[in-house]
Formats: sequence, structure tokens, C-alpha cells
Amino acid sequence: MKKSLPRVLLLAGLFAVSAFAAFEAGSITYTKRLETKLLAEPKPTAESSGTIAFAHQVKVEQVQGAWLRVSEGDVSGWVFAGNLSATKPDEGARLDGVALLASKTTATAAARPLDDAVVQYAAQRNFGDARADLEWMQAACAEITDATVDEFLQEQKKGEFQ
Repeated sequence: MKKSLPRVLLLAGLFAVSAFAAFEAGSITYTKRLETKLLAEPKPTAESSGTIAFAHQVKVEQVQGAWLRVSEGDVSGWVFAGNLSATKPDEGARLDGVALLASKTTATAAARPLDDAVVQYAAQRNFGDARADLEWMQAACAEITDATVDEFLQEQKKGEFQ
């Protein structure tokens, strides 16, 4: 089986796109990015109208497809629904060293805690190629930049670029 960077990019894109719940006007939701940018219009290229910190409660004022107009006190603007959560995120999660922004998280970073377990499992089961496959995946993921992921999401009209 030939391993290719486009396949890795596709997997990275799938992991990068968050699923979002159906939010309704009047409902309460929470920000799940370290800093959620509020936009003046419901499109990714719109000017910023403010920011809201991680795990802050916001009120959904209006729903337009995958975009929500939200407010927190005097601050309001449009947010891609994938950047919000129906439940309050654990505020301690932002301190664990793992970036919460999808574009800042790689498959390598996500799999890192499994490295030793994967190597042990492969050795116990005589999966000689498992270590080589893991090393290939780590090397391929290291080549993927934040800009590459953002470009992929934009080209495929995924995430905020829908």
C-alpha cells in the first residue's frame, strides 16, 4: 500500500473538522477555543468584532447555517458553530500542553501518548511493520504545517470555510 502525503492531509482534515450540535436562537453555549474570534459577518474572511476567552458562556442570538451570532455582555458577533460546545469545556484542559485549535493539533501530537503502547503491542504480536508505519506517520505529520491544514480546509470548504 503506497503511503502519500495527500492521504495524510485528508486524515488531518477529517480530524480537524469538528462536528457541531444543532444550536438554536436563545440557547446557551460555550466557547471551546483558547480565544474565540467574533466576526462582523458570517464568513471566515470577515473582520473581527471582538474575542471571547476559552470556556465562556455565550447566548445564541441568531442561526444562519453553520454560523451563529452570539453575545456575551456587550460583545457580539458571528462564530462558526464548530468553535462552540453545548457543554462547558473543562477549563483545566487548556493547561495540559495540548493546543485546542484544530489547526495547531497534528495527528502526531494526538497519537503521542500511544507511542510506547503501540511499540509494545507491535513487539508482542510480531507486527514488524507497525513501528515503521508509526515512524512514517510521525515523519509525514511533521511535514504538515498549520498553513497546509488551513489551505486544505479552505479548498475543501470544511470547518469555518463552509
